[in-house]
Amino acid sequence: MKIVALVKQIPDQAAPQALDPDSLRLVRAGKMIIDDSDSYGVEASLQVAEKLAAEVSVVSMAPNQETAGVRTALAMGAASAIVVSDDQLAGADALLTARVLAAAVVRTGAELVVAATESTDGYTGTVPAQVAALLGWPALTFAKEMQVDGGTVRIKRQTEDGFEEVEAELPAVVSVTAGSVVPRYPSFKGIMGAKNKPVELLTLGDLGIAAEVGERVTGVRDAEARAAGEVFEDDGSAEERIVAFLEGIKVL
Repeated sequence: MKIVALVKQIPDQAAPQALDPDSLRLVRAGKMIIDDSDSYGVEASLQVAEKLAAEVSVVSMAPNQETAGVRTALAMGAASAIVVSDDQLAGADALLTARVLAAAVVRTGAELVVAATESTDGYTGTVPAQVAALLGWPALTFAKEMQVDGGTVRIKRQTEDGFEEVEAELPAVVSVTAGSVVPRYPSFKGIMGAKNKPVELLTLGDLGIAAEVGERVTGVRDAEARAAGEVFEDDGSAEERIVAFLEGIKVL
């Protein structure tokens, strides 16, 4: 069985972040690292692979043939990686990203794709479901636990009220939540071994994909300011109003 972990390589979050004033794109100069969210997807993939004697491959889309982040995943235990890097992908939106990742997944022959719920530099939260739709596979999202038994994948799906038990036949795409597992630290042996693991560098042409002009981020604006909260003086009905408010936002 082949498992693919989707990995995004992002600028080091410890360094100041900035948008290019001309292109309105995140400046991606300097050190690139694996997205913290994706480390959970890699760990979840490795845990399933260890139980099934399966193999994990990493798929990533990155500028400038960047591989530092995927090398971290390889050091954790993944066997190989595919990195799609092409100047035509500059400013790619979530759908173009999903198209690229789905095409790379097909190339691997994987039966299970594991991803984070969302990236920490984009936060669209749409790519895993888009990849599943493009592949024609079921999407099991917000997994806090995952098990694969035979040809079936089962998850406990995180909800506001607890969790739901969901299952689907393979092949499938699963997105895992932060905290679903504890990502392992790459050992020194793993770090050294990652240097010799295969990383395939591909372009859009290699995948048979043509980027459309409209599949780009065309604008950025500041998030709306948070509205002021409701303030009221207690006239004896405070308890009832607080309970009603908490029920309205489904805390109770």
